[in-house]
Amino acid sequence: MPESAIPPVPLTLYDQDFGAFSQALGGSFQRYGFAVLGGHGIDPVLMERALNATKAFFALPEDVKRSYHIKGGGGARGYTPFGVETAKGYTHHDLKEFWHTGRYLPPEHPYRHYMRDNIWPAEVADFHDSVAGLYSALDALGQKVLRAIALYTGLDADFFADKVQLGNSVLRLLHYPPVTTPGESVRAGAHGDINVITLLLGAEEPGLQLLDRDGRWLPITPPEDCIVINVGDMLSRLTNGFLPSTQHRVVNPAEARKDFSRYSTPFFLHFNPDYVIKTLPNCISDERPNQFPEPIMAEDFLQERLKEIKLA
Repeated sequence: MPESAIPPVPLTLYDQDFGAFSQALGGSFQRYGFAVLGGHGIDPVLMERALNATKAFFALPEDVKRSYHIKGGGGARGYTPFGVETAKGYTHHDLKEFWHTGRYLPPEHPYRHYMRDNIWPAEVADFHDSVAGLYSALDALGQKVLRAIALYTGLDADFFADKVQLGNSVLRLLHYPPVTTPGESVRAGAHGDINVITLLLGAEEPGLQLLDRDGRWLPITPPEDCIVINVGDMLSRLTNGFLPSTQHRVVNPAEARKDFSRYSTPFFLHFNPDYVIKTLPNCISDERPNQFPEPIMAEDFLQERLKEIKLA
């Protein structure tokens, strides 16, 4: 397995020296658009349960899986079949299928206009409890990371707290099947994420790469007990590119591993749907003029991008 290009920042530093934690994590984001968090603290038993539930679902017959596909739903909840999502600018679809779970909202909540109800596969007994538990754990961890990002960007550490606490965040359970036939499609074409930050639990199989400033593709294969985090387009827009949203991809496996599936679990952390993304004044200067003079509501930005990747 190739060595990861980015050294981990230990989460223990968060409590020991928050300023140093913020500098280390923020510096990695500013340099690469990515960071690796060591000792993420998520219960390994919960992670194993969610992975087992994920594998059990994707092993179901195709007609059963497709019964959980919501037509016209933009892939926001439930199952999205193999061969649908296509990276922006690509004509060949990605080699993947996935499941989306989102935030639970009580009846009559004003944000229910933006967020659909979750659905759950009845065929996998532990799916609901393990996946919902993992969603909550990653949501909480993401808010810790945002405190560090806020401080690094020159803001109050709690700047993001009331802007993401009811965000349209999504947990994606990803399955990349074995690559058995040659072709132009790859597991995930080069792309930037739409959202604020993405937290990605480690995959059993390598393949994730980021595009560095010099045009080289760098492998991101974190050690065990680490989590990969990257800046999304919403945060890059908010910070006027101070924190870049970096292109990344998942390449097809080497010949020796082509018969193996790859599973991964990204958590796409979003702003509240009605939050207006407007360039931070402290990220604008003579040297860095405002690249995004027109503010945009987070939900409108999301819908624009979902159309570009053929999910809406």
